[in-house]
Amino acid sequence: MLGVSTLAQMASAVAMHGPAFLIPVLHTREGLSLATAGLVAAAPMVGVMLTLVAWGVVVDRRGERLVLVGGLAATAVAAASSTLADGPLCWGVFLFLAGAAAASANAASGRVVVGWFPAERRGLAMGIRQMAQPLGVAVAAVTMAVLAEQHGIRAALAVPAVAATLACVAVAMVVKDPPRPHRSVETARNPYAGDRTLARIHGVSMLLVVPQFLVWTYSLVWLVSDRGWSAAAAGTLVAVTQVCGALGRIAVGQLSDSVGSRMRPLRWVAVAVVVSMALLGLAAGQDWGVAVALLVVASTVTVADNGLAFTAVAERAGPFWSGRALGLQNTGQFLTAAAVPPLAGILVTWTGYAVTFASASAFALVALPLVPVRSEQAPRDG
Repeated sequence: MLGVSTLAQMASAVAMHGPAFLIPVLHTREGLSLATAGLVAAAPMVGVMLTLVAWGVVVDRRGERLVLVGGLAATAVAAASSTLADGPLCWGVFLFLAGAAAASANAASGRVVVGWFPAERRGLAMGIRQMAQPLGVAVAAVTMAVLAEQHGIRAALAVPAVAATLACVAVAMVVKDPPRPHRSVETARNPYAGDRTLARIHGVSMLLVVPQFLVWTYSLVWLVSDRGWSAAAAGTLVAVTQVCGALGRIAVGQLSDSVGSRMRPLRWVAVAVVVSMALLGLAAGQDWGVAVALLVVASTVTVADNGLAFTAVAERAGPFWSGRALGLQNTGQFLTAAAVPPLAGILVTWTGYAVTFASASAFALVALPLVPVRSEQAPRDG
């Protein structure tokens, strides 16, 4: 269950985040401005943002397996259709549809893990599942960037279609809906009623997603345009950073199980994001060689919060609300993430990469006091 759920989320991540690695070719070969190329890259995230809650409702009512199989099949169709499209508008439309379908894996695959693992092992299990996102980005970095440079945009867009197809088959063969407790007034209560804890977690995650998506979207472009790296070398380094991020998610997941808290490690991660992004901006501005090493550090710590917040939301929402709560959690994140590529592209054009990197630390700094450590309850079945 854990392995296939991770594979499903990994395929979803390729469809959502892979188009970011097309930005250099869209900008230099297709003649798009950096901001317009960023809009094309953001199209799948807009699709995700608009459908996450709807997918969550279906998960709550119809189960995880149905959502995963249907959503991944639709992702494969939309991504395959994008390989036949021509021009930024058509690419954007099909990438939007692929993202809308890929959103199914965000709530459903997480619910499979939360439902099949007990609370004392759930942090580690969810940390493993959360490896899927950086690993999906790593796969996209080493495949889509190189394919786009060597064979064009259409060849690169075949990668998410293949990934979604393989994941759909695996889910159909393996995944079963996890058991749920008997529905009662307590288990079915609205977790948002009279309690701001979930809303605060949503807000913290939205703020922390800014440095995460800034690094994800523009690290390859920065390495190629400012540091003079080839697309293959830059893509390889980005893939390495994503593997580091995946291992970091496992580590903080295990840490949360050990300390019996999701929120205290989340606060520690936010502090690390503030420091790493500020230092990355400083080093990039001074053209220090250590800037590349700091990029690896920043790429690792900026993704470490996701599993903690995701698990905490599922646990606090309970089995009959977690689909919708996780949908809201990810909607807020992707609403913010969709704005990052075009707005950061404008900021890079005006001020350069150094200022843009450093400015992202402010979002993590604002998130720090919002982490609801005092109101955190003990992990329970989600």
